[in-house]
Order: sequence, then C-alpha cells, then structure tokens
Amino acid sequence: MEAYQIEARGIAIERREIGRLGGEEPGPTLVIVAGIHGNEPAGIEAARRVFARLSAGSLRIRGELIALAGNLAGLRLGVRYQAKDLNRVWSEAQIAALRAKRSSDHDPEDREQLELLFAIELALGRARGRVHLVDLHTTSAAGIPFILFGDTLAQRRFARGFPLPAIIGLEEQLDAVLTEYWTRRGCTTFAIEGGQHASPDSTDALEAVLWLALVRAGLLDGGAPAEVTRSAALLDRRRAGLPRVVEVISRRSVSPEDGFRMEPGFRNIDRARKEQLLARDRSGEIRAPADGMVILPLYQGLGRDGFFWGREVSVARLLVSEALRSIGAERLLGILPGIKRDAQDPSRFVVDVPSARPLVLELLHLFGYRRIRHDGARSFVERQKT
Repeated sequence: MEAYQIEARGIAIERREIGRLGGEEPGPTLVIVAGIHGNEPAGIEAARRVFARLSAGSLRIRGELIALAGNLAGLRLGVRYQAKDLNRVWSEAQIAALRAKRSSDHDPEDREQLELLFAIELALGRARGRVHLVDLHTTSAAGIPFILFGDTLAQRRFARGFPLPAIIGLEEQLDAVLTEYWTRRGCTTFAIEGGQHASPDSTDALEAVLWLALVRAGLLDGGAPAEVTRSAALLDRRRAGLPRVVEVISRRSVSPEDGFRMEPGFRNIDRARKEQLLARDRSGEIRAPADGMVILPLYQGLGRDGFFWGREVSVARLLVSEALRSIGAERLLGILPGIKRDAQDPSRFVVDVPSARPLVLELLHLFGYRRIRHDGARSFVERQKT
C-alpha cells in the first residue's frame, strides 16, 4: 500500500477530557480539541505529551488549559465518523435542532456533539480572561503541517506567531465547522493540519503547535521553556520552503456518485502547474486552471472535499488588507458597480455577477469577505462574524 493511502487505527480512550490544568493566577483559557474526526488520533497523543510535561511541576501556567477528545466512538473504531461529519454540524440552527431532538433519535455524532458542546461551554463559563480554541487535525495525504483560520484581524495576529504556512479562506469555503462557531461565540480560534494520519511526525508537529499556542495565548508563567524553542525550530524546518500565507480560491466538492479519484503523489499542501492533472471523475480529467496550490487532496473513502485550490499571498497584499480594514475603508465597497448590501442581512453583500467588474471579488477578499454562496446570477458574499 502506498504511503498516501495509510489510515489510522482505533485507539484506547476512556474519557472526553484528556487533561485540565488551572493556574493560581487568573489569565486566558486555551481549549484544545483533538480527534473530532475519529481517524485522526495524533492530536490526542500530542495533548497527552504536553499535559505530562506540565504536570511534572517545573512549569507554571496562568488561566486554564483544557484538552477534549472530539469523536470518542470514532477514535475507538478508527473511523472518521459513523453517521455524519462531526466537523460540519456547528451552526446555530443545527445546534438548536440538536437540543430539541429526542435522545432516542440521536445518532452517534449527535451524542458526541452534545457532550463536546457542554464541555466547551463549561470551559467558557470558568474562563477568567480571553478564550482561545485550537482544533487539531491530520490528513489522508502526506505533507507539511499548516494552520487555517477564519480571516479576522485578531486571528491573523494570533496565527502569525507560528512558523508554518497559514491558509486563509479555507474555513469560509466550508459550512458549520467547529472553529467558525466558536469564533462567533467570542473565541480566538484556529485549526492545524499536522501531517498524515498515521505518521509519528504528525504527533510531533501537533505537540510543537501546542507549545507555541501556550505562549501565544499567554498561559505560560515566566520565561519560555526549552520545549518552545525546539518547537519553533521543528515547525520552521517542516515548512520546507512553502509560502507563509496561501489563500483559497475554490473548493472541489465531491459526492460518492462522482467517482472522484485524486492523482497520487500530492502532499496535503503542494504546488501545481497550469494544466497539470489533479484528479479524475466520471466527467473526465480535472486539471489545474493556473499555477497555484493544491490543498487537502482527498485520499480516503469518506469526505465531500475533493481538494481546495489556492495561491500564494504576498506580504504587501496582507499589509494593504490589514491597513484598509483597520481604518474602516470597507464603507466604500457599497459604491462599487454590481454590489450592494443585503437588505435582509447588512453584514453581507449581494454581487450581481454579470454587471460586477472582475476586481470586485478581489476587493472583497481584501476586507475578509471570502464566504461566497451563489444563487443564479447573484452571489452572496460575507465574512467571518466576531
């Protein structure tokens, strides 16, 4: 079996709470969620390592650190999920429907979500400062660890402290993911893809991210321990020359009927040339539209995301984007041709595709408006709400 096809096996895990430590002094809270997909156990082991080191007593924290297992049953079975993807059910409407559902009607992921929701809400209730949440993942493809987050300025600033490729716009391509929901609840969040499911390197990378997250969130009391220095060096090596920031342009959604098959050999984030063969489905070949980046190619049986397509973002573009957003220049967007505020939801724009100029969407991206949903000739464009 080729390396990119390796899947994880089930693990022994009894409790949802992997560990919890509280400092004597008030401070921020860092919530770690690991294994929300049951075939991604590396984050569980990474969290256990960090808690074992902190419990040795030579390091002190302020605030609270808590780590939670996501899909306990899936982790025991070694499967991504049983009834539905536990990382696609975090919208207010879905949670309201879940709370109203009779327990006898719950599927396996309903039960997991209710328990995880309750545990995170308890952590928020105990919080004595800013709350950060990190969602630990691995991928079916081999490759480089990277960070992804909703494109808010606060989350950009937080992610900047990690020497890894940062992916912006990917979270906005998906509906009802865990991090997006908790961002709306006031947390600073990000997700990390640590590498391939069964690779020991993935556990090392996720552990390194957690040490840096402890520093970035402000939980470590006193000077940074040696683990932090080693972690930064490890992650910088793993980046292997890939861009520091990549933005997602599009998502290739798939269904079981498509017969989708990714071409072998792509890492979880990889460069591709114009016209390079990326995948095949029942309609034929799928080729790269331009020089760019393939992100999260699908090499497993379950999943609706065939791959994401992106491009490198320059430092200059990022600086311009942040400056414009800081001074509130988005007030001028409404005067552009083919675009107007949505009367039902003023936080988003309606774009009339035929009359909008080509640069309209590029300008919207500068201001963080990356979630695009189409309805005939119109597109509804919105950004992460905080």
